[in-house]
Amino acid sequence: MISSETISDYLSRLASRQPTPGGGAAAALHAAQGAALVAMVARYTTGAKYEEHAALVTRITSAADHLVVEALRLADADEHAFQSVIDSYKLPSGTEELKAARTAAIQEALVQAAHTPAQLINVAGEVVDLATELFDVANPNVISDIAAAADAARAAATTARVNIDINVVAIKPGEARSRLAEQTDGIEDKVVLAVDALVKRVRERILS
Repeated sequence: MISSETISDYLSRLASRQPTPGGGAAAALHAAQGAALVAMVARYTTGAKYEEHAALVTRITSAADHLVVEALRLADADEHAFQSVIDSYKLPSGTEELKAARTAAIQEALVQAAHTPAQLINVAGEVVDLATELFDVANPNVISDIAAAADAARAAATTARVNIDINVVAIKPGEARSRLAEQTDGIEDKVVLAVDALVKRVRERILS
């Protein structure tokens, strides 16, 4: 599992000539880092000076910790989903029946492989939402990490979008493909716009 291996081992696997892990897992780790940075800023926004914001900060800390776990789960899920796609292409196709079963398995695996990055974009959006909430009350000594968290979430969302696209275009036209397109088209745009706005606010505060 990605969540239990060392950074060095993960990067070695990522750099190897192997199909997994790939961009989907990397996107999930972007989201996990963004969530972890939000949690870190929140933990620095505690004590008597921030007592009036204690409830908000506690909620954000808990939510961010949860998103770290969820993003790591999606990193593993993406690796497994893509492996299922690879395995489905290796199924026998020597008869018409086997060929039909192989085609059905490929299509099912592709649909699942598109769902995982779609979930990840939602996680990235939640990371940005938490970072935005925290911005107004955050400890100014770590305010730059709000921008770092947002940019990590942006990378997660835009990378996940590409992974959705490459799976959707391989799905045969029909109900499943249309439904996926309806559910995922443009979902990363809101994340990117929110990140742009938040990073701008952070930089303005730093430079003011």
